[in-house]
Amino acid sequence: MKKQWLMVLAALMLLGAGAVLGMRLAPDIAPIGVNSRAPAFKAVDLATGDSVSLATYKGQVLLLNIWATWCLPCRVEMPSMQRLHDSLRAEGLKILAVSIDETDSSTVKAFQREYGLTFTILQDRSRAIERIYQTTGVPESFVIDRDGRIVRKINGAHEWDSPADKELFRRLLARRG
Repeated sequence: MKKQWLMVLAALMLLGAGAVLGMRLAPDIAPIGVNSRAPAFKAVDLATGDSVSLATYKGQVLLLNIWATWCLPCRVEMPSMQRLHDSLRAEGLKILAVSIDETDSSTVKAFQREYGLTFTILQDRSRAIERIYQTTGVPESFVIDRDGRIVRKINGAHEWDSPADKELFRRLLARRG
């Protein structure tokens, strides 16, 4: 009888340990998508050289774009992102374009100058953001509302200044936290 209770206790301890491990791993295995909370990340702001995190932009409507200078579709969509920024920055839209280039920042800064980009350019040379956001390639973009929830996810190049997208961002910007 005592041996039976020890076996039951051992099984319960294993189940408990498995549950704790599962809860710790959940952020890494739960799919990131629409209605998910936007995961925290860190990157370097190329304008200031400071390390910033998603928390820096808490309460703001964001277009988070993960890209690279060597990515041709990224080059295709950047002008539309700049036009969107020009249209909606006064209303509060923040665009965070996170480069995953592993080279030093001079390559990314040259790209920014070449395309005349005035929105926030960040760089994550470690490429950790790819794992954190479970990207499948570049570009990949996430529209994040004031509550930190992902409301849209786009794989591949996209025309960000379309009337439908502008309307989506205006609706999100009109909602106050």
